[in-house]
Amino acid sequence: MLTDIEIAQKAEMKNIKEIAAKLGISEDDIEMYGKYMAKLSDELIEKVKDNKDGKLILVTAINPTPAGEGKTTVTIGLGQAMSRLGKKSVIALREPSLGPCFGIKGGAAGGGYSQVVPMENLNLHFTGDFHAITSANNLLAAMLDNHIQQGNKLGIDTKRIVFKRCLDMNDRALRNIVIGLGKKTDGVVREDHFIITVASEIMAILCLADDIEDLKNRLSKIIVAYNYDNEPVTAADLKAVGAMTALLKEAIKPNLIQTLENTPAIVHGGPFANIAHGCNSVRATKTALKIADYVITEAGFGADLGAEKFFDIKCRMSGLKPDAVVLVATVRALKYNGGVPKAALSQENLEALEAGICNLGKHIENLKLYGVPIVVTLNNFITDTEKEIEFVKQYCEERGCMCTVAKVWEKGGEGGINLANAVLETIENKKSEFKPLYDDSLSIKDKIKEIATKIYGADDVTYSPEALKALDKINDMGFGKLPVCIAKNQYSLSDDPKKLGRPEGFNINIREIYVSAGAGFVVAITGTIMTMPGLPKIPAAENIDVVDDSIVGLF
Repeated sequence: MLTDIEIAQKAEMKNIKEIAAKLGISEDDIEMYGKYMAKLSDELIEKVKDNKDGKLILVTAINPTPAGEGKTTVTIGLGQAMSRLGKKSVIALREPSLGPCFGIKGGAAGGGYSQVVPMENLNLHFTGDFHAITSANNLLAAMLDNHIQQGNKLGIDTKRIVFKRCLDMNDRALRNIVIGLGKKTDGVVREDHFIITVASEIMAILCLADDIEDLKNRLSKIIVAYNYDNEPVTAADLKAVGAMTALLKEAIKPNLIQTLENTPAIVHGGPFANIAHGCNSVRATKTALKIADYVITEAGFGADLGAEKFFDIKCRMSGLKPDAVVLVATVRALKYNGGVPKAALSQENLEALEAGICNLGKHIENLKLYGVPIVVTLNNFITDTEKEIEFVKQYCEERGCMCTVAKVWEKGGEGGINLANAVLETIENKKSEFKPLYDDSLSIKDKIKEIATKIYGADDVTYSPEALKALDKINDMGFGKLPVCIAKNQYSLSDDPKKLGRPEGFNINIREIYVSAGAGFVVAITGTIMTMPGLPKIPAAENIDVVDDSIVGLF
């Protein structure tokens, strides 16, 4: 059996100019990065801004398990299937982070015969967007420390610096560090921290900005520290905004690539959904809607994270209104939720399936709260039995959802035809009545409680003393009406990753809370979630190499 990278390396890619032409985009409106990658120009985005919007389809999933769900694979397979049905479709995805590529999770190019290519470029440096974001972030950090070193005219309290450096790599040793050691000219000694680039506020800002002016406006609002009078100090106060914008000037442009079947894909931005807001850029999604009849996008991890943030943050801020949502599950993952160990998932087990399907049921309930029509799809594994598939289908139908089986990993677009037809039928027959979960007028505490009780199924929310103190400050500064981005583990609906299925009788504990004023939301961190991941005992990096000028072992 071929690996994902072997399949991708055998792909017959078309010149990116041909892919652009499928969407009515001329060579003059793309900026080439070699033969197979390009950025969409600002001129193109301006040209198409008054076009009628296509239909927006969100792909989300149940909580991820070691058994695998394949949400991105289904997203790509659905897009390829739409193309096979003669629909003008575009896939809109996030860019992969290097951290998972060299760690444990892997990349974000899909799998099997539903991948975007060139896969190696995408999963490694791509067009340099993440490097630009990392550089802009660390420029601001450098200017902050330089300001303190050069006399600290703004009166920054070095014990109340909240802006962190970032790196697009899993490096736990950088979570908590001391900087400025050495001579007096080497800087002021203080504690500092690193987060992974995908969790940085600048990543969120790039993904939520409408254009370069909006980008600059958002960057200017970033709170980096507080002064001795307990007042916020911003990137604008440090006069860093212009230089940061210069670093991000190209990165704000969406990237165009293709799938294995030459369906166009716009890939841009990449915040994680467990520690950030989990969606590709607003600019990419809006542009896709102007140049295609159907746009298939995805949001990270399970629907309790990615979909919730897609609806309550991205759609709220951008005015996007999804027409349908595809909820991905696997028989294997549902049995895992029912208590079956990974090694035994290939065996038929209807009892375990019945015990674990409550996780799927909770996600269906949650998505119905947003008023968007739902199609459930089972990402097919060869070990799935007819009885197991029929059990899931009946369960979904009893809850008013169509359920199909997707074989897109094995068969590409052909394996997604049934899913594509179900989505088209749903869009035609069921009108989306999308609405966010909560109103802007609610307090931050009430917004967190709405998410915790209605989406996670918690009884209540508890706060650390530090979080309560920070919340008071956020309200005092006038940020009490912002939406909330909750950082939570992806494996469970609760803040305890070991509680599978549909946990009950638990509280969500908020240990830290802060405002991302430029991004325009308040971040609440739960449990033991880390914004700088670490590598596993045997990182994937150990198996990656270059042999005969080809990358091997990437996946």
